[in-house]
Amino acid sequence: MAEDKDLNTVANANAAADPGATGAEESKPAGKCGGCFKSGDGPRGKLHCFNYLADVPGGYADDDMVEVQFKNTRKGYYKNSTNIDLAIGDMVAVEASPGHDIGQVTLTGALVRLQMRKANIKPDAEIRRIFRKARPNDLEKYEEARARENDTMIRSRKIAESLKLNMKIGDVEYQGDGNKAIFYYIADERVDFRQLIKILADTFKVRIEMKQIGARQEAGRIGGIGPCGRPLCCSSWMTNFVSVATSAARFQDISLNPQKLAGQCAKLKCCLNFEVDTYVESLKKLPEKNVRLETADSTYYHFKTDVFKREITYSTDKNIPANLVTISAGRAFEIIAMNKAGEKPLQLQPDGTPDKNEKKYNDILDQNNLNRFDNKKKKKRRGGSGANGANAGNQEKAGGGDNKPRNNDRQGGERQDRKQRPDKQQRQQQGQRQRRDNNRQPQQGNAQQQAPRPEKPSQPEQ
Repeated sequence: MAEDKDLNTVANANAAADPGATGAEESKPAGKCGGCFKSGDGPRGKLHCFNYLADVPGGYADDDMVEVQFKNTRKGYYKNSTNIDLAIGDMVAVEASPGHDIGQVTLTGALVRLQMRKANIKPDAEIRRIFRKARPNDLEKYEEARARENDTMIRSRKIAESLKLNMKIGDVEYQGDGNKAIFYYIADERVDFRQLIKILADTFKVRIEMKQIGARQEAGRIGGIGPCGRPLCCSSWMTNFVSVATSAARFQDISLNPQKLAGQCAKLKCCLNFEVDTYVESLKKLPEKNVRLETADSTYYHFKTDVFKREITYSTDKNIPANLVTISAGRAFEIIAMNKAGEKPLQLQPDGTPDKNEKKYNDILDQNNLNRFDNKKKKKRRGGSGANGANAGNQEKAGGGDNKPRNNDRQGGERQDRKQRPDKQQRQQQGQRQRRDNNRQPQQGNAQQQAPRPEKPSQPEQ
């Protein structure tokens, strides 16, 4: 089973059509169909086709074929057999099996034939016709049918789960008249859903059509934002899906990480194929990776290639990067030609070319500097303190380099004052000595008072 190939299985259930009116909703204005426009802002990029032949004179753009778009990516080509005056954006009722369907006109004129050829519609294929422009009653039934799609999808999922079927129902689309429903599902293996069709037909009272889609198509229907920050390509402009191989990542030198290479559909990203052709063409103009370059000192092996700069990096070891040298593609072809002729250059780089790979050691953290802990910004000691110092500093700034005797005398006097003036430490020492002396004096006085006075020896009376 192909990955992205549509397998259409149509099962008709003989059940009475019962649309089951749920109350008419306000119809949308013509020209803004919810299935054809995203949020009513404009047509989806991948389904929009500009009619550049509309203003060509001579009736060249006149044609009876009309392109009609339905919900999501479904399109159809119908014949305007009754020559109804149609314009792009008109809601029309077209022939369906059974009943009729409601869609929007997206293209008219001669370009419709080109679109049919692009869609691989054979010329002898049966072409259905357009009945009329959609009436208010048709639009009411169409809105009622669309209002039931979400509930129908949820209930159908529960039914498939109860039957233990290995499948996932991703979307449900009702026909414009409500007599038919298309169930879009994905499955990894073949599924026998005959019992599921009978239960769905009895539950919803409509004809059932099962349509299998791929994982990429399901992601395109659901939509989302990719890792690049933009809407998914499959939901914005891509019309067909091409298989993606891991060789596309190898050509672009992208690491084979499944988590980064896979998209939201769990398949390889479609954008891997966007630039792979340019890489393949550019690599043809570069030397092959298995070619070795022989020099006088060693043998060099391919390490990496910069396709945009056309530069190749070679290593002296085949498995690990060692002694890397980067040269241009022209220089590589020149050395290959020399090796074939039996010559070996002295080095890969041309003579006199500085080595780009040589890196100078730069100690950013200043770890190897022995003086890194020294205070490099030492504060200069000012000339004086207090008013005299301030005045001296101001005089020095004002005087500049002019040496006047008056200033010299003043500066000399200030220097003598500084020498005579005791510093703070000397003053503290003097204060401590004075306090010690003061503490000793009362103790000595008390000792003198307590000590008995010696009595003078009495002299004998004569």
